[in-house]
Amino acid sequence: MKELCDQGFGDVEIHLHHDNDTEDGLREKLESFRDTLYHRHGLLRRDPVTNEITYGFIHGNWALCNSREDGRWCGVNDELTILRETGCYADFTMPSAPEATQTRIINSIYYAASDARAPKSHDRGTRAALNVAAPARQLMLVQGPLTLDWHDRRRDLVVTPRIENGDLLHRRPPSFARFEQWLRCGVHVSGRPDWCFIKLHTHGCKDGNIDTLLGDSTEQFHRELRAYASRHLNFHFYYVSAFEMAQMVHQAESGMPVPEWDMACV
Repeated sequence: MKELCDQGFGDVEIHLHHDNDTEDGLREKLESFRDTLYHRHGLLRRDPVTNEITYGFIHGNWALCNSREDGRWCGVNDELTILRETGCYADFTMPSAPEATQTRIINSIYYAASDARAPKSHDRGTRAALNVAAPARQLMLVQGPLTLDWHDRRRDLVVTPRIENGDLLHRRPPSFARFEQWLRCGVHVSGRPDWCFIKLHTHGCKDGNIDTLLGDSTEQFHRELRAYASRHLNFHFYYVSAFEMAQMVHQAESGMPVPEWDMACV
């Protein structure tokens, strides 16, 4: 995996499934796994300012901050604090709809702090905004698109929408029609609607997904995206990792006129 990362094909962050955990137990897991990935495998990176090992995070079963109604698959209300203190630069868990773990905040980039006394504290937060400093002792959360898809869902005479949550799988390959829905969700830094962030996700090792993600339908999607950009000269798109996306969020917050990254496709 390190060889692929070094060649620019992707990046590695941390994804954790845990259950009935404690604050001390979670901290030990994150620190141990973080250090193993960095020191044994040469993955992750050091923060250029603090020099600490840093990582992005996605919570297993979407149960960030103990947000499941039955209390399973987490156990730690104050999870954002522990993530931040162990080097997490941003959380990328959401969206999780139709699960009950879905936050009331959708299609947003925002900052939140957790509370040891109550679960699901990331249900509220402060939007990332132009020329506004990140709130102290809060973690950035980058959400993916969440909307309703009304295409091709007829049941007899009733049209039933499906949830569009940015999941790429063999039954739902990427397409330009889906891209237009992702774009309309308008995930952006407040005051910078011209920079739209589209965070997608997949379980690439599930049966059928690999053939889809590396197959003709996905290649066709990328061809259509490039063709669209060639016809619309003011439209520019970038393929970025989670870390690169977080850096672009900070660039948008600082008022940078265009993204500074080597990943520009157009």
